[in-house]
Amino acid sequence: MKERGRKDSKDRGEQRDKKLRKKDQRRENRIGGILSMTGTVLIAAVIVLCSMLVLPGIFGFHMYHVLSGSMEPAIPVGSLLYVKDVPPEDVDGEDIIAFYSSLEDGGIITHRVVENHVVSGTFQTKGDANDGEDPTPVPYANYIGEVVRTIPYMGKLLTVMTSFYGKIAAACVVALGAFLNFIGKR
Repeated sequence: MKERGRKDSKDRGEQRDKKLRKKDQRRENRIGGILSMTGTVLIAAVIVLCSMLVLPGIFGFHMYHVLSGSMEPAIPVGSLLYVKDVPPEDVDGEDIIAFYSSLEDGGIITHRVVENHVVSGTFQTKGDANDGEDPTPVPYANYIGEVVRTIPYMGKLLTVMTSFYGKIAAACVVALGAFLNFIGKR
């Protein structure tokens, strides 16, 4: 009888140990799933941000980062602009265009078209936040294209990503994501 009691107590102890091991295994599986999911999200975020830089160029878009508030509130400082090469003759009044301030200095300005003078090959432009029209007409030679999409505040992030340190940071985030995936699967 004593032996039977010991055996029952030993069986109960083994069952309790088995339950604890299963509980620990479920917790480890949950933590592993969270780590793996976090790694996947980090990698996906870098892919999405990189695709915002690469894919538009494939489809003929130029991308610019807004540095001044001349077009606020329509286009906030820090916005990302997608500019499409549209023939200058097809640009209407109220369209927003990107153009070089002069061909020599290469500064890029984004303003709204007030008038398109097709005969003289110039645009009269104005920044939405400016009091008056721009003092000199923009020649078609300085025209880059029409702004077709703006994403507020994304310009700063994507500008940082294209810098040397941004590329290193993106590579580190991908490496961290891969590491978390590896750890989560184990």
